[in-house]
Amino acid sequence: MEREQELAIIRRAYAKQILAEAQVDNSRLEQAFAEVHREDFLGPGPWVIPRWFGEYVPTPSADPVYLYIDNVVQIIAERHLNNGQPSGHAKWIASAPIRPGDHVVHIGTGTGYYTAIMSHLAGPSGKVTGIEVDTRLATRAKKNLSSYSNVRIVEGDGTTAPFDQADVIYVNAGVTRPADQWLDGLREGGRLILPLTTIKGFMADDDTKVHLRGAMFRIERRASEFSAQWISPVAIIPCDGARDETSEAALAEAFKKGDCKRVTRLYRNADIPDDRCWLRASGWCLAYD
Repeated sequence: MEREQELAIIRRAYAKQILAEAQVDNSRLEQAFAEVHREDFLGPGPWVIPRWFGEYVPTPSADPVYLYIDNVVQIIAERHLNNGQPSGHAKWIASAPIRPGDHVVHIGTGTGYYTAIMSHLAGPSGKVTGIEVDTRLATRAKKNLSSYSNVRIVEGDGTTAPFDQADVIYVNAGVTRPADQWLDGLREGGRLILPLTTIKGFMADDDTKVHLRGAMFRIERRASEFSAQWISPVAIIPCDGARDETSEAALAEAFKKGDCKRVTRLYRNADIPDDRCWLRASGWCLAYD
């Protein structure tokens, strides 16, 4: 069997496994994970990945087969920056969902792997705008995605960089509140995938308590109103420009009391009765019906 045929089989198996882990049944998303070559977005191997007890070790060689597992891969060691766990992203992307012809805005595009996955889902009639604040990562993403005709990479702050109205905004770093730019930038029916995290939401010793530190929400625009739905716990690198102490404190208190799965609405004001609020911060809240 030729090497490319072997890798194609491995990628198909990888796609099936990560969607099974995420409990997602989506043939288009499975195909995207099977067709995008992860090694194209991670630089030359060997690559560094966590193994036993969280220790990061290099792969035995530069054989791409080592990348087709449900695990993070180190990108920048000193920043604790990884190419995120595939099953987590599969679950969150599926929750959007992305349809052919959609405009997707990817906040925190990194080196572009999950941008490429979303490019496949948007298709030739759609487009993806990747926004990355780190100059080195933006440069790498532009190179890695140069063959993707429906992708444009913008270097800039994801909370302020302008973009066309979006069907999906996918935020790839932990925030303490949704940026006005994101809520205003959604089309009618647009979906915002939003990781809300406390100050302990990325570097923490006890992974069993991740549900007390961060949660991924799906926000959908309905005219001037916004529905909200809990997706999963999340631990993710903080988002520069989208964190403030007031909202972080309110978020930490909200996680302590639980009940985030009951959240159904996002309000752009704080005038909601206490018995309906899961989180109340300056100028916004997450609430129950």
